[in-house]
Amino acid sequence: MAEPERSSPEAPWPVALMSGKLKDYIDRLGTVWVEGELTQWGMSGGNVYGKVKDLEQDVTLSFRIWSSTLQKLKEEFRQGDRVVALVKAEWWPKGGTLTMQVYDIRHVGIGDLLAQLEALRRRLFDEGLFALERKKRLPFLPRRIGLVTGKDSDAEKDVLRNAQLRWPAVQFRIRYAAVQGDRAWSEVSGAIKSLDAEPEVDVIIVARGGGDFQNLLPFSDERLVRVVAECATPVVSAIGHEADRPLLDDVADLRASTPTDAAKRVVPDIADELARVRQARGRMAMRVTGIVSAEIDRIGHIRSRPALADPRRIVTDRAEELTRWVARGSELVDYALERAGQRVVELRAQLRALSPQATLERGYAIARLDSGAVLRAAADATPGERLRLTLADGELPATVDR
Repeated sequence: MAEPERSSPEAPWPVALMSGKLKDYIDRLGTVWVEGELTQWGMSGGNVYGKVKDLEQDVTLSFRIWSSTLQKLKEEFRQGDRVVALVKAEWWPKGGTLTMQVYDIRHVGIGDLLAQLEALRRRLFDEGLFALERKKRLPFLPRRIGLVTGKDSDAEKDVLRNAQLRWPAVQFRIRYAAVQGDRAWSEVSGAIKSLDAEPEVDVIIVARGGGDFQNLLPFSDERLVRVVAECATPVVSAIGHEADRPLLDDVADLRASTPTDAAKRVVPDIADELARVRQARGRMAMRVTGIVSAEIDRIGHIRSRPALADPRRIVTDRAEELTRWVARGSELVDYALERAGQRVVELRAQLRALSPQATLERGYAIARLDSGAVLRAAADATPGERLRLTLADGELPATVDR
């Protein structure tokens, strides 16, 4: 029986015919390589059933991988991986369902992605986005901590639990965002901007519980890196991935190895701080006690001095000293007067011994001419010349006879 070429209300196609034609058409498509993101990956009966999503549009296809094909794969896959797969569309005529049979699946060129990532890292480094002088210092005790993480994630629980154990009064402002997939970079960027705009938030933690290289690609997105670089609030990266670290670790003001480490780096330990306070108070008390004790000893030494032990002693000692000096002064004056008197007597004796009066008193006389000149030689006088003789107790007139 010939198959009708066209269908009409009068000559409709049987369902089996329509389903068979679809199968023939789809079979002619053959195998094709497709690229997308794994949004579902589950094992059942040794086979894998999953879904792959377009990288740019909201289009998803279901696929299956038979166990025979799965055994040939050399890589491990999980939800969120970016892959290329060799698939063949298969139409099941009886059920009218379309499935994608996977014959091969691979991660998208990780080597190329790493090379692109390193090139971006070098370019951002040259721009100075990773410079140490750009990094902001974390506050000692933040008033409120901003947390960007996945909803109900282990990273969120780790940060909250460890922070509250260290400082029970710590406060958080949480913003949930996708931490993998195409929406991750934009949602994380929006959450960071939102927290950065709040004046009460002193530090922002971006936390994720690790993951493979491809799952962490959103945290190396250049747009997210530039948002963090422009952030006025210090940002802590707690992605928790040591190998192939994302660029967020380089641009963040602090990199924590895990969300738990981030809580320890951001929030001080109240037990440690109380111990430091006790130690400081102990050192201060010892220092003050030492100073007070030294001053007490110094005051005791000052009070034990004779001047303070018996203040009247100052007057007594000075009075006795003054009396001694007065007596000494009187003795010195008397001695000086005595010496001076003796000197006067000596000078007087010398003077009298040398004076003409003493000579006259010994019986000598001084002969003077009328002119008043002293007669020194007999030849100087002439007979009949009048002389005046000076004696010890008076004068006499005399005349030269011859």
